[in-house]
This record gives sequence, C-alpha cells and structure tokens, in this order.
Amino acid sequence: MKVCGFSFVKNAVKFDYPIVEAINSILPICDKFIVAVGDCDDGTRELIESINSPKIEIIDTIWDPNLREKGRVLASETNKAFDVIPDQYDWCFYIQGDEVVHEKYLPEIKNSMERYLNDKEIDGLIMHYTHFYGTFDYFADSRRWYRSEIRIIKNDKGIRSWNDAQGFRWKNATKLKGVFIDAWMYHYGWVRPPKLMKDKLDGAKQYWSVNSKHIKTIEQESAEYQYEDGIDSLEKFEGDHPQVMQSRINELNWHPQLSIKKKKLNGRYYFLYWFEKIFKYRPFENKHFIEVKRS
Repeated sequence: MKVCGFSFVKNAVKFDYPIVEAINSILPICDKFIVAVGDCDDGTRELIESINSPKIEIIDTIWDPNLREKGRVLASETNKAFDVIPDQYDWCFYIQGDEVVHEKYLPEIKNSMERYLNDKEIDGLIMHYTHFYGTFDYFADSRRWYRSEIRIIKNDKGIRSWNDAQGFRWKNATKLKGVFIDAWMYHYGWVRPPKLMKDKLDGAKQYWSVNSKHIKTIEQESAEYQYEDGIDSLEKFEGDHPQVMQSRINELNWHPQLSIKKKKLNGRYYFLYWFEKIFKYRPFENKHFIEVKRS
C-alpha cells in the first residue's frame, strides 16, 4: 500500500497558516506529498522547501480570479495537486493549510487504509472534526460547523474537490461513499492573532462572490477581528494538541473574552443545538458524503 498526501497553499507567511505543521502531522504515513503553491511573493514556497523532506514535491500554480462563485478556486487548486499524484499510489490523504492531525491517530488511520484498501464500495475515509476558535482552549460546537468530512480518498481521478474544497464528489456530482474511522482532524483556521485573523478574512474575500453567505458571515468593520462577536456557541477543549502545534501554543499572546455559557442562537437553532447535545444526533445535517456502515 502506498499513500500520497496532497495540499494547496498561498500566502501562508502573510496570513500565518500552519501549513508546515499540517504537512508534518501526516508526513510519517505518506510515501509522497504534493503541494500546489499558488502565485505569491511572501516566502510561501521557501517555507514549504524548509520542511526539507525528499517526500515533498512542489508544483507552482496560478489561482484563477474568475472562480469566485462558492469559493471554487479552492477546489480548483486542490484538484491541481490531486491530478499529478502518480497512479501507483493507492490512497490520497488531503489536508488543508490550517488542518492538523494528532500523532495519536496515525496508527489507526494507517490501519484503516489497509482495512478498506480492497473494499470496492468505499471511496474514502471519513474523519471527525474539531474546529478550534479564538484560542487553543475552545472549539465551536454549533450547526454552523461541519462535524465530519472525507479527507482520505482512493486514487481515482474521477473524484473531484467540490465547491470551496470542503469535501469531494464524483465528476457527475454524485456523493462519495465513505466509512467513518476513529480519527479526528483538528482545524485551526480560526486561531490567529486578532489582526492577522482580520487580514486573512479580508484577503479571502477576493476568492468569494461579494454577496455570498460566507462573506456576510465573516464581515466585521473593526481593524482587528473580534472573536467574541463572531461566534454563536463554544465548548471548552479538554484534550491535548498535536506535538507539531506546541510552539504555536506556547507563543499565544492574545486573550479574547470567550465563554461557553453565552449562546447566540435563534429559537430553531437553540432547540436543534440542545437536541443534538442530548441525543448525540444532528437532524437535517447536510453531508457531502454517503456513509457506509461496516462492523
């Protein structure tokens, strides 16, 4: 069994993406890793080169400014990296520039790859998600945040990254069939110094339609991002973080006033929030995949 990781990145230095941590977190179980580096001059390419691993191959890309509808330029860049993965690789492990896998999950991920390698019904492996917010001590737990997604796919180029690259589908828009594995993806996209968070969100606007729901959701007038105003519900994180993230955790020097008690939810979402908490089930969940049950 051979595994190839893949990702895309642009302006990682300018907007402080933990792309090095992301790549290093799964590199031990990858035989090769493809990184599509977009057109930028902030030292992103040099940052990827600094990982200094013979497994890594960089391809240089130019982002298409016309693909703004639903953030499709992100899927386009994902597909560029995926399409150059050679045929001899069985599994393709996708990770975005602000996602990190805890080292404790790597054995189970590898075992799952071996377990479902020859299962023709399985197109991909589904990982659970923890979306950190504000600092490393809190994570978002409302319906605004997806709970799971396929991040490991079979090496079939009929599979395409979808819309804003959150998930994958077949070329004809059919959903992939996947199986849940006992592993979590840690998403750190909303943990940055407040000024860098605001800069990153403002920079992202050029890749979305100006009237999109995404842009309206993140819009703030302040010079620094106000974490307290941008969240509807939080929980305290009681676990430990990946080793590759420890230096960032040690350097944290901003302290937003966050609370797990304050819930900014309308009546319907308030009811659904507590329904999910009590029954451990999220009704009306919009999933990008079809779950296949395996014993």
